[in-house]
Amino acid sequence: LKNFRFGQRVLIQFEDFANANAYRLLEKFRNKYCTFNDDIQDNLLGTASVVVAGLLSCNKILQKKMSEQTFVFLGAGAAATGIADLCVMQMQHEGLGEMEAHERIYLINSKGLITKSSPNLKDEHKLYAKNMEDIKNLIDVIKKVQPTGIIGVSTVGGSFSEEVIKEMAKINEHPIIFALSNPTDKSECTAEEAYTHTNGKVLFASGSPFPDFRLNGKLYKPGQGNNSYVFPGVALGVILFQVRHIDDELFLIAAREIADIVTAKDIKFGRIYPNLKFIRECSVKIALAIGKHCYANGTAALYPEPEDLEKYIRSQIYSVEYDELIDVTYKWPEQDMKHGFPVPVVRRESVED
Repeated sequence: LKNFRFGQRVLIQFEDFANANAYRLLEKFRNKYCTFNDDIQDNLLGTASVVVAGLLSCNKILQKKMSEQTFVFLGAGAAATGIADLCVMQMQHEGLGEMEAHERIYLINSKGLITKSSPNLKDEHKLYAKNMEDIKNLIDVIKKVQPTGIIGVSTVGGSFSEEVIKEMAKINEHPIIFALSNPTDKSECTAEEAYTHTNGKVLFASGSPFPDFRLNGKLYKPGQGNNSYVFPGVALGVILFQVRHIDDELFLIAAREIADIVTAKDIKFGRIYPNLKFIRECSVKIALAIGKHCYANGTAALYPEPEDLEKYIRSQIYSVEYDELIDVTYKWPEQDMKHGFPVPVVRRESVED
């Protein structure tokens, strides 16, 4: 029906379908038409994209590629495997083989480390299953594996204990600790706990918002890994360049662009995501990268290709700000007032440091 009435140049978004129908319809149509399932792709790939963006930002401090690091995931559900799969894609992009990339990622579920001997091993876990002895708890896995980062997607509040955080600080100069579960009471640890128990050395991100924190006179601004960084830019690029279908690679492209926007000022505050007041520029950069990628692989259907992709993108987005339509002062009769009242200047920034 969509193809008959509108042709190929429309993006269809599936929203709030039952899981059985959502996955079935996505697999049926994703490579034929431009479709997007919010519950699957945004919640999983969108989240995965912003997490990978955070990890890539950490590389600026660690001076290490992702393919040189090791990650332990606490939680092995769909969110964990979605993030892990995108990490593998990035590691492969950096030159690592697929098997080697999977070897650098460890998954822990409620029964412990997922190994080849784990009972009822799920298909999505098989590539991550390790040929190791069973290890039941996180702290023992950390001591055994010596990871550069731990990523919490367990929805078990407080599971990154003081002992866990201090062990990560012991084996890493700048430990990566992402406590991504939300709401706040399900977060694996708070920002305050992460900064305090590592003496401010941690590279921290959360799924829930945490307030700014001051330690030893230094101000830290915890970064929130929110997929609002990802979705607007991906959608903008897909719609403007009439991309035929949305593949996982677009979300990895988005992750790289988000990480690239992180500034020295962000890092100074311990923030590994861009300031939200730059979200429009973030979206433009993502859309531009998607445009270049899709014209290169032949999936962009907008022809002729714009000579200047960035200029074209900026010409198609709008600003909610308008020029002043009135004078800067009100004119009052001289007999009533000696001076006019200036119109106050309204600050446009929604987020300030």
